[in-house]
Amino acid sequence: MPPGAAPMPAPVDASTTGASAGSAIPGGGAPADQPGAPAPGAPVSGDPGNPGDRLVVTGPAGPGARRRTREGARPGWLAVGAVALVLGLAGGFLGALGHDALTDDSAAAGFSGGLTEADLVELPPLKEPGSVAAVAQAVLPSTVQVLAEYDGQASGATGSGWVMDGDGHVVTNNHVIASAAKGGGPIVVVDNERNRYEAKVVGRSAVYDLAILEVEDSDGLVPAKLGHSKKLRVGEPVVAIGSPLSLPSTVTSGIVSYLQRPVTTGASADESSYINAVQTDAAINPGNSGGPLLNMQGEVIGVNSAIATAGGGSIDSEAGNIGVGFAIPVEQVRVTADQILKTGKAQYPVIGAKVKTGGVPTGDGAELDEIISGSPAEEAGLRKGDLITRVNGARVTEGIALIVAIRAYQPGQTIEFTIERGGNEREVEVTLDGEDDPAS
Repeated sequence: MPPGAAPMPAPVDASTTGASAGSAIPGGGAPADQPGAPAPGAPVSGDPGNPGDRLVVTGPAGPGARRRTREGARPGWLAVGAVALVLGLAGGFLGALGHDALTDDSAAAGFSGGLTEADLVELPPLKEPGSVAAVAQAVLPSTVQVLAEYDGQASGATGSGWVMDGDGHVVTNNHVIASAAKGGGPIVVVDNERNRYEAKVVGRSAVYDLAILEVEDSDGLVPAKLGHSKKLRVGEPVVAIGSPLSLPSTVTSGIVSYLQRPVTTGASADESSYINAVQTDAAINPGNSGGPLLNMQGEVIGVNSAIATAGGGSIDSEAGNIGVGFAIPVEQVRVTADQILKTGKAQYPVIGAKVKTGGVPTGDGAELDEIISGSPAEEAGLRKGDLITRVNGARVTEGIALIVAIRAYQPGQTIEFTIERGGNEREVEVTLDGEDDPAS
């Protein structure tokens, strides 16, 4: 968890729950806020004047949110710690491949094929590698604005997205379209030329805050090409494209400032998602949610999803970019998109244990707080009080880091935990189970 994130003492299920530890909460991609004065000193995220934004406040007592509608403001706030991570009107979706059993019902539901290599666009390198202008010229035609119904208001939610393949599939954040998906409201995709397309939801993941849309008559949409976030280096330049503050086709640039940053997003336990994020200082604001983060070859290497806001509030009553943003790695996008396109739903891996989160991280590891009967954790011999220090050799420093480490794998895979118990260190193998995403 990044320093300064507001802690929450309640334990979190390392594999099945989405309870937030207070590190970040949805602040914009879906519901937009009307202008209004926030609580003094409270970090906020929102798009002034845009009815698609949502104002969210978090604090040491746990995440909380207040929303403002067109009819007026509804008061309410929680005291905020030093730095609260706020989901910045972008969403991201992380995912894990489901069991093969998921495909048994897919044919009857009309889903087949999944995300194939033939769908992925592999364009030649840019003629001017290293140029922000060249990246913008190449990828702006692949970037879209997403407008969705929110709380009964047409286009009440606004965010960004990008065209994934030649079949009209668009990637965005789940929180951008969640309200419309639940209520069957309209979703519209607007391309770089301001052409509007009606879109439908193919599938979505609340756990990873990702959604796949499908646009009919998509001949005018240009697919982006995909890269690899695992090849990134700290200090490498990157470009973000999206519709911050309802300003479509906006291009910003910066660098990779950190890799594999465990970030929690979500206003409540039911809305939380966890991302092992690419951290960047490229300007990301409410409305960037779902838009692409790109390398200098013009390849998508992440989905812009969250921003950090300072605890002191904002001089203009609306918090925005302060140089710390987070993107979902593109590798997870591939996995979740494949899963959704094959079956119409997403799954995520579980071990059947709860891990302690909140408080001041010691950096020693993640302590298991509960083992669920009949779970993979119990079958592997894990016990309450075990301190997990590594997952497949990669160091784990605290509870949120364990959750994102587990969710980087797929149901059915076997991973190795290094644990400390009674002063002794040992290795334990756990075969991951899978559960349907609550948004599926």
